[in-house]
Amino acid sequence: MTIFIICFLGAYLLGSVPSAVWIGKNFYGIDVRQHGSGNAGATNTLRVLGKKAGFVVLGIDALKGFAAASLAILILPDAGDENLLLIYKIVLGFIAVLGHVYPVFAGFKGGKGIATLLGVVIALNAWLALYCFLLFVLTVSITHYISVGSMLSAMMSPLIAFWLNHYNINPLFYFCCAVAVLVIYTHRANIKRLAAGSENRFSLNKKST
Repeated sequence: MTIFIICFLGAYLLGSVPSAVWIGKNFYGIDVRQHGSGNAGATNTLRVLGKKAGFVVLGIDALKGFAAASLAILILPDAGDENLLLIYKIVLGFIAVLGHVYPVFAGFKGGKGIATLLGVVIALNAWLALYCFLLFVLTVSITHYISVGSMLSAMMSPLIAFWLNHYNINPLFYFCCAVAVLVIYTHRANIKRLAAGSENRFSLNKKST
């Protein structure tokens, strides 16, 4: 029971590391939550502080998710039951995402958790992460909306997981379904802006508008 508590708490604390807030305040003297979309995530950091800070935050946030999900090996060190290990990774990864969205180190005001989710998915299934990432990149390159790329990738992830598992349902499929719901929920403000035509467009070659 002790190792369970330590791993669950560790996953939440890892997710709660507010990289966007800390980098913005310590290196730029800016709290990204007071600018742009107001979210403490990689996208808003990219928009407010620029590409260098944005990609650093992206990397750190993805690493948080990967590390949190990987804590499952402490619960099942021999990894004899791969399906059970996958379930523990999913639970710990989901806790890390919640930590990113509601970080204890930043007044429970964080980001949307997309980069952290990417790290979790890499720990669960690298092929699923790759296909979702490629879909995200393709969607953003066509629409220039990061929010659309994030939501579409999340919504398609259950189908991709279903296909990767040879058209069989496993815990990864259910995780992807939960992720799709969470991503839509955290992007509800973006959906309103998209409907109103006021959502920020994204381009690497110039500042987002």
